[in-house]
Amino acid sequence: MQSARSFDISPMNYSFDVQAMSIEKLPFTLPAVFTIGPRDDPESLKRYAKLIASHDMSGHHVTDLIKGVVEGETRVLAAGMSMEEVFKGTKTFKQEVFDKVQLELDQFGLHIYNANIKQLVDIKGYEYFSYLGQKTQQEAANQAKIDVSEAKYKGDTGAKEREGLTLQNKAKVEAETLNRN
Repeated sequence: MQSARSFDISPMNYSFDVQAMSIEKLPFTLPAVFTIGPRDDPESLKRYAKLIASHDMSGHHVTDLIKGVVEGETRVLAAGMSMEEVFKGTKTFKQEVFDKVQLELDQFGLHIYNANIKQLVDIKGYEYFSYLGQKTQQEAANQAKIDVSEAKYKGDTGAKEREGLTLQNKAKVEAETLNRN
């Protein structure tokens, strides 16, 4: 006389545009797509079943829970970092978001199967990433100009040194020839 119901344990995709703010109070958007589902072990499945058992099968509460965890962890992490750290350490920032979100989801028996955190996006009126990108491009262009100048200098110097050695060798041969005569 027990009631039973089955539920889908296939991982699902969750897309978010997380609004966060750096330590300097500069806002930005972090677009992300997470593929999340229950782990395939008895303890995790039990935790996941408890999570969805008391709700309807639409899964909206799971989406809200995951969104809350992702947004909360991202905001906490971003609030402790400067905008420069967020921009330059994007890979590290993304990994830390992934790790912290996974730690929170473990208590619900959920696992992140894949996470794609896209390019950080400026919020209208705060074009920090655009300007930082332009700065990076200019620095790269200027470094390339310096590299070209250094290569040209080395080439010109090397050519002049070879000309000098040639003249020295020529003079040496001529001197030896005159001495033999």
